[in-house]
Amino acid sequence: MARNGLANRLYQGEANLNIVGRRNTWFIVAAVLVLISIGSFTFKSFELGIEFAGGTSFSVPAKTTTGQELSQGEVSSAVDRAIKAVDPAAEIGAVQQVRSTGGGDAYYTVRAPALAPGQAEKAKATLVADLGVKAEDVSDDNVSAAWGGQVTKQAIIGLLVFLVLVMAYLVVRFEWRMAVAALSSLLLDLVLTAGVYSLVGFEVTPSTVIGFLTILGYSLYDVVVVFDKVQENTRGITASSVRTYSEATNLAVNQTLMRSLNTGLVALLPVGGLLFIGAGLLGAGTLKDLGLVLFVGMGFGVISSIMFAAPVLSALKDQEPKIKAHTARVLARRASVRSGDVAPRAERQRQPNATESDEAPALASTAAPRPGARPTAKRNTNRGGRPGGAGNRPSGGTKRR
Repeated sequence: MARNGLANRLYQGEANLNIVGRRNTWFIVAAVLVLISIGSFTFKSFELGIEFAGGTSFSVPAKTTTGQELSQGEVSSAVDRAIKAVDPAAEIGAVQQVRSTGGGDAYYTVRAPALAPGQAEKAKATLVADLGVKAEDVSDDNVSAAWGGQVTKQAIIGLLVFLVLVMAYLVVRFEWRMAVAALSSLLLDLVLTAGVYSLVGFEVTPSTVIGFLTILGYSLYDVVVVFDKVQENTRGITASSVRTYSEATNLAVNQTLMRSLNTGLVALLPVGGLLFIGAGLLGAGTLKDLGLVLFVGMGFGVISSIMFAAPVLSALKDQEPKIKAHTARVLARRASVRSGDVAPRAERQRQPNATESDEAPALASTAAPRPGARPTAKRNTNRGGRPGGAGNRPSGGTKRR
């Protein structure tokens, strides 16, 4: 009983977490987080990887020819001296350790500004002499910023195509208000995830772009699950006077809350292992870009589908004239019930998921009889053997043809 107590109470509407009812609070929190993210974009900007900013990347083995382990600080200092020897104004980027998956030794990668071929060769010779490594083990890679620009352009095109297809699907599957609420949630996920990326200072690489496109699918899945339940709870709601549209939406959020949290947790566990174990403990630096964007984006996707998408939907629907009239009718009915000292018995015993049509017989049975009305007799279904039945009908009666 204790194991499924909360889930059952959420589904039955007995726990009644008032999420949609506090939508103004969630909107304020979302606005503050968006402003923080925009401020980070403006003042801190992003740490662009070499694929987007261009430059020269050096790969240095993590061991010398004598087998001595090189520390990250030693490599960083040696590369800085080598780069300053050919370009005194140049500044190197962060040193990243990479562990080879093919059974080879680990190595360090260091990003530097774009160097001419002659400058790169001179810097490599300085590194070999300074660190005591083999010349053939040190490599350089010159990357143009134009390639990163092409990746960004293709990613933006892919994002726009995805949003258009999602909008069309949601309009056909649900309605345009749900489509607007879902897209608002997706855009919020992207902005907040990008804000975290900017604040943390991780490099933006092609893996980051792929991660941003990936989290859109997870966010959309959570939103569709919630909206499907909202559609089920609000079907024909204007024909009743039991609950408002916002209350039915809040019930749908409660009913799908445990499902959203469970699926989100299951999805975040492997991504968390990728980020904290793979990139943090094992030093697989190439995984941290993809791991961070997936972990943060999927987490925000679960939260926004509950705290943002459904409240936005209820705010849009409350502006619809038909829903406005329905809400006013529900509130007027409740006010009339509260004005009496005792609420109807059917109202007190109403089940959380019951509709007004289900309660109509109970309400009718508790309503006071109309003044002057005759009591309603029970219909006698026995047609023979009792007075008034078919077997005792007078013989002189008119024969029915």
